[in-house]
Amino acid sequence: MSKKRVWRVGRAALAGVLAAQCGFAAAARFSDQEVQRGAYLARAGDCVACHTAPGGKPFVGGLKMDMPIGAIYSTNITPDKTHGIGNYSFEQFDRAVRHGVAPGGKHLYPAMPYPSYARVNEADMKALYAYFMQGVPPDPTPNRKPDMVWPMTIRWPLAVWNWLFVRDTNFTPDPKQSAQWNRGAYLVEGLGHCGSCHTPRGLFFQEKALSSRGPNGDLYLTGSQVEHWFATNLRGNCLQKWTEAEIVELLQTGKTAHFTALGSMTEVISHSTQHLKPEDLQAMAIYIKSLKPFVPTQTPAARNPASVQRGAQVYNQHCAACHQANGQGLPQVFPGLAKNATVQCSDPNNSIRVVLAGGSTVVTAKAPAPMVMPPFAQSLDDQQVADVVTYIRATWGNGASAVAPEQVRALRKAIIND
Repeated sequence: MSKKRVWRVGRAALAGVLAAQCGFAAAARFSDQEVQRGAYLARAGDCVACHTAPGGKPFVGGLKMDMPIGAIYSTNITPDKTHGIGNYSFEQFDRAVRHGVAPGGKHLYPAMPYPSYARVNEADMKALYAYFMQGVPPDPTPNRKPDMVWPMTIRWPLAVWNWLFVRDTNFTPDPKQSAQWNRGAYLVEGLGHCGSCHTPRGLFFQEKALSSRGPNGDLYLTGSQVEHWFATNLRGNCLQKWTEAEIVELLQTGKTAHFTALGSMTEVISHSTQHLKPEDLQAMAIYIKSLKPFVPTQTPAARNPASVQRGAQVYNQHCAACHQANGQGLPQVFPGLAKNATVQCSDPNNSIRVVLAGGSTVVTAKAPAPMVMPPFAQSLDDQQVADVVTYIRATWGNGASAVAPEQVRALRKAIIND
């Protein structure tokens, strides 16, 4: 073999070795510890819930989300280089997650909770980036286009929306509060993005408050309508009476002696909060308990004694076998209705919806056996549902307002059309 040939072979071999080393270095450029920390933070942010379609692979997107201007589909956030985020630099990843702007200047719809994620600090963002680049397998599933018609597909107005409604700043600890309180506030206001569901929204779909300390802070976490459920007022009279231990129990198991998680909250508990460290759940409970109580001013609908009496008959026939005649239920089997936060909520939608459509409690590591409520939409008419919910809301120490058949009819129609 000539010297030139030997040199070429040697150079090719050296190039191959260097390429292999570089490829290995690129594939393992983050430590296992950083990737694991990012995985935990992704749990806290519940990223999998929105970026996974029903029955689909984690993080490949495709979940349909209805918005006032049409439907959008969550995107593929695996490190696939064609359809995912595999080509994102850290700066691009950070800008998309915390500022709602994808590479190329494309503005994201605020179904992505970047107004809350803006509060996440840089160290946690780097850990999240490490996890999504190195801890998640790439998947080539293409993204789906939004179900919208022009001009709703134009995105530059989102820049105006951001300017008006997004407070693009990191979380600032309150020096007057404890380290636990600040940790809880950081998780609730930031990665946990609890306000996305539990804070009322304005005319332009904006959260009316992004923090208990910011503008309109008294409205933060005071409850809102989400997918025909009412996301509970976390500052209402009922929940303010809870102990920190009860809040932790709910976030770990999905239920307490006087409350059962419903609707989208079951997914939050399943995918996110049940996996968090006890000290982080405790911190979140401390923060929530510290918030100034908020009781909406409204004139409760007067209860008709005849409606309550009819409701008692419906309850004894269909409900008492599980929830008991005294409304106490059976511990860890059937939830009690006496002094139940859902039952006493100023908005009766959750109680009406459970009677109509039934439901199942979330399955968690600490509560592996689900409780199932059968639907009664076919066996009870609107008046009967209104009567039984009115009865439950007026009995065993509950003092909530009456329910009208018109409320039941409207919710029944909305559920059917979903």
